[in-house]
Amino acid sequence: MRRFDLAPLYRATVGFDQIADMMDRILTDTQSAPSYPPYNIEKTADDAWRISIAVAGFAEDELAVEVRESALIVSARKSAEEEGTTYLHRGIANRAFERRFALADHVRVTGASHVNGMLHIDLKREVPEALKPRRIEIAKGETVEAKAVEAHAAE
Repeated sequence: MRRFDLAPLYRATVGFDQIADMMDRILTDTQSAPSYPPYNIEKTADDAWRISIAVAGFAEDELAVEVRESALIVSARKSAEEEGTTYLHRGIANRAFERRFALADHVRVTGASHVNGMLHIDLKREVPEALKPRRIEIAKGETVEAKAVEAHAAE
């Protein structure tokens, strides 16, 4: 078990707390990463992804998909055990679970579907217009400050 000290990163940077926290969380989560239920993450476009989780045995009303504090939380709880059922072998895991996925800034869930025992969650990055690159027109001859002074003098 390897543990990294991220204190020097906190001392030498300002405003990068989220990155340090994420690195710390990832390094500690790899030690006890749960394997149930199995899942895939696929890239469907440049700014789109799909998470597919194997949820065989769970009905749609027993599944919950929630976005909270830039994390996608998928959980499942079985309604009730069948009374009077005697199993000779029980190999299908219908146990409750909660799986968390950290979401980057501006990534939002666009939809979820439950088909053939698979829960598909579609995600897309939607950068706000204010943060998208924009082209600035370059004025010819005069500076912007000169125009402002002329406009102020005209008043």
